[in-house]
Amino acid sequence: MEIRITTKTILQVLHILSWIIFIGLCVEAGSFLFNAIFTVAFNPLAADYFKLTELYQYDYGFFLTQLCLGFIVAILKALLFYLIVKILHDKKLDFSKPFSEALVKFVSNLAYLTIFISFFSNWGANYAKWLASKGINMPDIAELKLDGADIWLFMGVVLLVIAQIFKKGVEMQTENELTI
Repeated sequence: MEIRITTKTILQVLHILSWIIFIGLCVEAGSFLFNAIFTVAFNPLAADYFKLTELYQYDYGFFLTQLCLGFIVAILKALLFYLIVKILHDKKLDFSKPFSEALVKFVSNLAYLTIFISFFSNWGANYAKWLASKGINMPDIAELKLDGADIWLFMGVVLLVIAQIFKKGVEMQTENELTI
């Protein structure tokens, strides 16, 4: 007996997996925002959630800047998976015509988002390193969820290349349809 895994099955599994990751990233971004507001508005001791109590005590502005950079990265990651969930949910992937403008736009948007994630992750990590050089006890960038900027950049560039290949595929497909 042979088990055949079809593309449709793989896409369904990826759709479910994307939903799970998207929900997790939304929870992470939401808890980040809630705890940031709670720390700023009500209880400065809640800065310990971010492991930034010493930074909060050192300078409120530096603390807010570090929080904003982390929040931007969290939101961009959630937005990235929102786009993935959306295209899988809307079923805009037409396998009879694999090269479409919608797919080019989708891959391009993913590429730009990953490059932005890389930019803000790098900015936040460098900011944390700068603060650490001032003698402030800062958590590791992995604990701040700002690590992997180089990987995000690599992925963004790869996605840009794929978007350009798909764009050329759309042009060739359109040309082919006009000549027939």
